[in-house]
Amino acid sequence: FPTDFVITADTVVVFEKEILLKPSTDEEARKTLKKLSGKSHLVVSGVSVRQGEKVYSAADTTLVTFNELSDQQIETYIKGAHGQDKAGSYGIQERGSLLVKRIEGCFYNVVGLPVNTLNALLKQVGIDLWDAISS
Repeated sequence: FPTDFVITADTVVVFEKEILLKPSTDEEARKTLKKLSGKSHLVVSGVSVRQGEKVYSAADTTLVTFNELSDQQIETYIKGAHGQDKAGSYGIQERGSLLVKRIEGCFYNVVGLPVNTLNALLKQVGIDLWDAISS
């Protein structure tokens, strides 16, 4: 499908030069959330748009600072959320909003798809998301 567009994206969490991927177990998620409690970390998402042999890529970085979290709060989050399918063991939306004290940068990057970065890449291949939503 040489004329079709393929969009890919993935996100990692970086804390003190360590890449925190998706946890395999609740215990791994628990350890990660304790590590992030009261501290700041980076969320980095890479995005690519490909058409045939042409590839356009970019990355977006957001600084996230967590609230101080008690063991009970971490347990409550793990039991009620789906942190095992998220880099860094959390999602910022829904219940995860209680974990986060502040962010500096793109919220949608932390969710997993930096929409403005994607739009900038799509513009390079002649697509503007504003045109898609205006029809």
